[in-house]
Amino acid sequence: MSETRSDGDLLRAVGADGDRRAFEELYRRFAPWLTARLRSRCADPGIVDDVVQETFLAVWRGTARYRQDGDVAGWLWRIGSRRLVDALRGDGARGRLRQALARLRHRDEVSAEDRVLAGVEHGDLAGALVRLSPELRAVLQATVVDGLTTREAAVLLGIPPGTVKTRAMRARKQLREALA
Repeated sequence: MSETRSDGDLLRAVGADGDRRAFEELYRRFAPWLTARLRSRCADPGIVDDVVQETFLAVWRGTARYRQDGDVAGWLWRIGSRRLVDALRGDGARGRLRQALARLRHRDEVSAEDRVLAGVEHGDLAGALVRLSPELRAVLQATVVDGLTTREAAVLLGIPPGTVKTRAMRARKQLREALA
């Protein structure tokens, strides 16, 4: 019986030795999670599948470098989310993104990320986050939770970078006031 290797061990084996089995295990562990997470950002399953493949190709080819001091899932998310932004920058991307966001906004179910944000139990942060408008929460989610740059968040949300900055500033101000 083989012993289960850590995520970091798998990445080191892929990077150093080109270990196909380690790569396959890494893919089995993280591809479904990354796919689900990206689908919360893009309703086009074709684009999502392409982005997941590109993310893991970057890992296999060694074009994405893991520093071995962070969370593997977070590292893969940063690669995937940036690749999604790049994919959405293509022809018609803004229209596809607006359609996807419109469908997401009109869903009756609450996303897992919204539940996590609302469930934060540090002081009154959960209540303050719930009281933010959906537009302000979306900017906070993209820039703070997902770690996207202002430019990347602008592409993802289909709004100008200046609007991202303004909404982020308003969200921080409202949170400070609510938590004061």
